[in-house]
Amino acid sequence: MAAKKPKTVFASGYIFPVAALYASMIVPWSVLALLGVIPAPPGLLSVYGHAHELLAGYGILVVAGYLLGKIRPLHLGVFLATWLLARVSFLWAPTSALAMITALAVAAFVAWFTVPRFARSAKKWRNKSLVPLLALLSLMVFLVSVPVWNTHKVLLVFIAALALLMFFMGGRTLAPAVAGHLIKQKIPMPARVQPNVEGAGIIFMFLAIALLPLAPAVAAVCLGIVGCLVLIRMWRWQLWHCADRIDLLLLAAGYAWLGIGLILLGAGLAAKPQWLTAGVHAITVGAMGVLTVTIMVRTQVVRRFRDANLFATSHMAGALMNLAALVRVGQALNVLPWASLYVAAALWSAAMWCLLWVIWQCREKQA
Repeated sequence: MAAKKPKTVFASGYIFPVAALYASMIVPWSVLALLGVIPAPPGLLSVYGHAHELLAGYGILVVAGYLLGKIRPLHLGVFLATWLLARVSFLWAPTSALAMITALAVAAFVAWFTVPRFARSAKKWRNKSLVPLLALLSLMVFLVSVPVWNTHKVLLVFIAALALLMFFMGGRTLAPAVAGHLIKQKIPMPARVQPNVEGAGIIFMFLAIALLPLAPAVAAVCLGIVGCLVLIRMWRWQLWHCADRIDLLLLAAGYAWLGIGLILLGAGLAAKPQWLTAGVHAITVGAMGVLTVTIMVRTQVVRRFRDANLFATSHMAGALMNLAALVRVGQALNVLPWASLYVAAALWSAAMWCLLWVIWQCREKQA
């Protein structure tokens, strides 16, 4: 008799609600703690800690949920338990050996379950570029938890690596979705994935990542080029034909934030330091926040109901996250007062709670 295949579950069905719940609490908590309004554990009493939990806590968890696919429940349970222990140890003892060991364990798990899969399946060089990128992201989860590497440049490298992943994955999500919608309207769309644009973006982003610690001015040019490529790519997708598809418009908004954020980040590194914070938050709150919320909603709703626009709450989640990004970037550019940080944090949290409600509506699929 043939051996039974081990039972597997969709990792996203369990990881996404954990990520949304954590993000809904940790971001406003850290913002309020930095503003001196409420107490917080040692790990949140610095801008570095705030960025650490956004990237190594929330960001990598969403990446894992999106890329792990189907996984054995035991492996999933071990991963979530390790991730939770890493969060607790960093928050309460950020410089401890336990914080570093658990961060290393999380990084090793993500690399072990994602890198070999893409190494085996990828054929084209653009797809194969995910192999070193995922290895780098896993390494960054560990490095940002080692006190000696707690530097501004290390965080920028982490942000740039996440930006490259969003450039690749966001394009691969948007292009076929928009093309399918235009085909239904009998509108030709000759530019879909745009391999030349995608390939150039990958090359320049890897150059930026490599040069950020050594030659920030050159890295800034590379980031600006990729930001422009993102916007050119979007123009060629003819998104103005998608006015009746809010789900696609929200995905496009997140991708647009990526282009804007890379341009601002490049400008901040090259000549206008006051734009650096704006670029960082355009990428983290705008691109990462909007893309992760909309993709998590899309993944859950489409799997359960086959209709990405079924729930108005899912659109509300994306809209609230866009508003959070606008407010946060506006404050960084001194367009809005510092008190608007409270508004941005509240909007971020509200977007995550809308996401959690949609996931709850889709819970039968995970039973």
